[in-house]
Amino acid sequence: MLTIGELARATGVKVPTIRYYEKLGLIAEPTRSEGNQRRYAGPARERLSFIRHARDLGLSLDAIRELLHLSENPDMPCAEAHVIAGAHLAATRARIAQLQRLEAELARITSGCDTSTIGDCHVIHALADHGLCGGDH
Repeated sequence: MLTIGELARATGVKVPTIRYYEKLGLIAEPTRSEGNQRRYAGPARERLSFIRHARDLGLSLDAIRELLHLSENPDMPCAEAHVIAGAHLAATRARIAQLQRLEAELARITSGCDTSTIGDCHVIHALADHGLCGGDH
């Protein structure tokens, strides 16, 4: 059995986050010691490690909740897990594309600015007038 501090160190998840996950029902309420300290068994560590890794990959708490539910039913087909991961992959690719457009526009704005005063600064003018942008971003 692990205390909440030991569980936090073992998984790299901060204590307040562990409490938050308990409140959301992502991890079960632990047993309590006579001194009312939380005591976690091995499955809690595995579940918390699963959650942390999923969060590191950027999955939402709702998606994680669904994946945890699926993981509790090992005989189910894994198609739904693929749907969840696929949707997250598509959203990630869309964000990457948006960031690439932002990068290109910022590079264009900054490369066109070779003045020494703010009054003539292309960066300031472009930020003040969206019409000076090279395209959607």
